[in-house]
Amino acid sequence: MDRVTLPPADWRHRPGLDRLIAALDGARFVGGAVRDTILGLPVADIDVATSLPPGEVLARLKESMIKCVPTGLKHGTITAVLPDGPVEVTTLRRDVDTDGRHATVAFTGDWREDAARRDFTINALYADPVSGEVFDYFGGLADLEAGRVRFIGDPFARIAEDHLRILRFFRFLARFGHAPDAAGLDACTVRAKDLMALSRERIADELLKLLVAKDAVRVVALMIERGIFAPVLPEIVSADHLATLAEREAATGTPPDGIRRLASLLTGDADSVGARLKLSNAMRQRLVRAAAPVSDENARALAFRIGPEQATDALLLSNRDLAEVTALQDWEPPAFPISGGAIVSRGVKAGPDVARLLGEVREQWVAEDFPDAARVDELADAAVAGALGRQ
Repeated sequence: MDRVTLPPADWRHRPGLDRLIAALDGARFVGGAVRDTILGLPVADIDVATSLPPGEVLARLKESMIKCVPTGLKHGTITAVLPDGPVEVTTLRRDVDTDGRHATVAFTGDWREDAARRDFTINALYADPVSGEVFDYFGGLADLEAGRVRFIGDPFARIAEDHLRILRFFRFLARFGHAPDAAGLDACTVRAKDLMALSRERIADELLKLLVAKDAVRVVALMIERGIFAPVLPEIVSADHLATLAEREAATGTPPDGIRRLASLLTGDADSVGARLKLSNAMRQRLVRAAAPVSDENARALAFRIGPEQATDALLLSNRDLAEVTALQDWEPPAFPISGGAIVSRGVKAGPDVARLLGEVREQWVAEDFPDAARVDELADAAVAGALGRQ
């Protein structure tokens, strides 16, 4: 294959990056930053690989006055803190022992050996920071061009090293792939039960990333067909609702969201799924709300009660008119313009009647689509007059 050079990209000029590279002579960019730059995609995270041992990396960064944190020293990873964000620096390594969840590594000076321990060919691309020359040891460039997600080496062995690679295979397929590599797909199918050995947090993190990928609908359907979800999420049995949701998101210009899309897939109790995946309380509550039937109140009233984000979820997951979704875009629920003091000032004795009347005014204010303060004063006058008249 002809020599390939990394295209120009803004991230290569981040402040402090040149100084970092100079401190680690011979270092190379690796992984996602190289892959995405070749594809013309934006780059968020920068990873650097070096043949220098971790102790020397620390010493050189400190000597160059670059703040660094030994975030994963036993695995050779040090985080360099640059003005525009962190850069992960990792010493070349090879696996000594793996159990499907964790690996024991030894450091090496062999770039190919380091590439051989990575999961997929498209993630094992390196680039010289100065010349931009791309180093490809396992055909990753050809796979990238073909839209093929392929394990490096024996797929079964790679999955045995880290069971999360099953989900990563499908996530990368949803993001970059056109057709799955047959050997990799078969290995993921056969070893799907290995997912049961993973922490639910790792499963949730990978799944939520997969669900927002551009080709998530097709890939999720493939995963269901192959029984990938059955061992850990048997509630996912069809991608039909996900397909409808994706169409409604696209039609309204709503960015895809992992929690919303997960809700579209569930046939069982959403709260139990959220608990099993160990989602944060906020994510779990949102999942439950999204999976519940939507009320028949208008879009802005719904957004006032449960918040615009959750109202958008509910409307998109329903069969309500899409105009209601667009009506919420860039709309913030207003603050209710009066308090209990406004009721007391009108002659109502402090106590439970104040809260009741305030609630009546608020309900009417919402029903009238949030009129201005003058109208709220009129509503308060009417509510108090009616209450006093009944005494």
